[in-house]
Amino acid sequence: MDSIFKILISTIFVNNYVFAKFLGICPFFGVSNKTETATGMGIAVTFVVVISSIITYGIQYLILEKFGLEYLQTIVFILVIASLVQFVEMAIKKLSPSLYNAMGVFLPLITTNCVVLGVAVLNIQEGLTLIETIFNGLGASIGFFLALILLAALREKLELADVPKSLEGIPIALVSAGLMALAFTGFAGLV
Repeated sequence: MDSIFKILISTIFVNNYVFAKFLGICPFFGVSNKTETATGMGIAVTFVVVISSIITYGIQYLILEKFGLEYLQTIVFILVIASLVQFVEMAIKKLSPSLYNAMGVFLPLITTNCVVLGVAVLNIQEGLTLIETIFNGLGASIGFFLALILLAALREKLELADVPKSLEGIPIALVSAGLMALAFTGFAGLV
């Protein structure tokens, strides 16, 4: 139980995939204009990361290693992730068409979101057990979700602020993200 807690705290705060490993930056900036779309993306990424972590763990140890096909890891993992994203995309389109339209091109981009693939590969490289893999995926996706929500809320507030013309839009978002990453370094000694 202690190791599960450490994994969660580490992946959410200390080694946040966005702020410490700089993975998932494209959807981080692309979907963080509004908290509604950031929430939808966060939930979708959480589902895909956790389920793909479980499936890729099984594929790695039951198929790839068993038959000496470890060199196919990246391709197989991308295929698993792409299939899950297609499932999520169909579900969101059916359940919430407005969220589907708001997320636009960024929903299919979950397939190439390096957080999703990064978690799957790092789970194997770090030699995590299945339970640790599940919680590492959950913590990483919660950390990504937290980063998205924080930046989206900040960007919504910045729309009302008097920002210099040269910093409007992405420049102020980059400055904000940099300051948030700096703030997250304060968690460094936690685990």
